[in-house]
Amino acid sequence: MQYRLLTKLKERVQLLMAYIAMLTHTIGLTPNQVSALGILFAVLAGIMYWYGESQSFNVTIAALFLMISGFFDVLDGVLARLYGQVTVFGGFLDSLLDRYADAFVFLGIILGWLITDTFWLFWGLLALIGSLLVSYSRARAEAAGVKMETVGLAERAERIIILVLASFLTLIWAGALQWSMILLAVLANLTVFQRATHFRRELQKKQIATPIV
Repeated sequence: MQYRLLTKLKERVQLLMAYIAMLTHTIGLTPNQVSALGILFAVLAGIMYWYGESQSFNVTIAALFLMISGFFDVLDGVLARLYGQVTVFGGFLDSLLDRYADAFVFLGIILGWLITDTFWLFWGLLALIGSLLVSYSRARAEAAGVKMETVGLAERAERIIILVLASFLTLIWAGALQWSMILLAVLANLTVFQRATHFRRELQKKQIATPIV
């Protein structure tokens, strides 16, 4: 029963995104332009995090900008697939802009919330490094022919959700955003380890399946 509910929810979300993609196409936006909007809102989120320490309003706005950035990140892919505009360059650009988006958001948090405390700075930098390596591990593995989609606990969507929830929690718990850095650092680097393990296992399967000539 629970599986059916989740499946129906996923289908409805997909239908909604397809409808929004049609509206986006109607007003003339391309997938690359939608990707550019995503990075724009990520930069704005990073700026609001930077200036948001002890200011709940700024942090709330930062979380909203981050949600909008994540929305555009999903929309560009739906739009490209729906109208046959999937290209190698588009995929490369989307992945590249996602890394810039992650960097801007994490740097905004680090500079605004963590820079004066060595303990929190360490975890913030570790979360940033892990976040970037999650993406790199997927790109490197898929370049070698090993699929990495859905492998690992903390893909980009999960990391955005954690940051957004932590940002809203600062309204009632001042330390929520700092503690989320520890959670993200652990989950992101664990995801890198999971992907490295998966990559090695898949390579071993290919070697076994390849006959010796």
